[in-house]
Amino acid sequence: MSLVMAGEYQHIRHGFDAIYDGSSRILILGTLPSVKSREQQFYYGHPQNRFWKLLAALVEESNVPASVQEKMGFLLKHRIAIWDVIAECDIIGSSDSSIKNVVPTDLTGILSAAPIQGIYANGGKAYELYMKYSYEKTGREIIKLPSTSPANAAFQMDRLISVWGSKISGLIRGGA
Repeated sequence: MSLVMAGEYQHIRHGFDAIYDGSSRILILGTLPSVKSREQQFYYGHPQNRFWKLLAALVEESNVPASVQEKMGFLLKHRIAIWDVIAECDIIGSSDSSIKNVVPTDLTGILSAAPIQGIYANGGKAYELYMKYSYEKTGREIIKLPSTSPANAAFQMDRLISVWGSKISGLIRGGA
């Protein structure tokens, strides 16, 4: 996949599968993988994204998963499913604010295959897109959480842990 010049739209198709199994209780939805995540072919691949550090802190694990295999094992161990709201769209780089021409992900498969008790949006754009494209089809509420992206400078790590923890810690801690 070629890198995008600033200001240039590229049509992106989501390139990898949702992570879940038959015991996943929490579904965390992002918008679309970033440029770094698309390069690595796995979720939250930008080294400055706080997603993996945040989840490790929430489940009180001192080791933050690093490899794709470790991340997959971590998610399944803690009954966490992850996916994105967008199956394909036009986007400039990793800029959620530039997203247009959205084709939403079909979430019905994951919601019927796993006993999801809570759906959470990693950021306002994921929430907005879920409400616009997926809510009517799923009939399931979603809780908006602050983005773990490095672009979300308003939320330092301790604040992310506090807000995310207040919303999902019961399901995470009860899930391992």
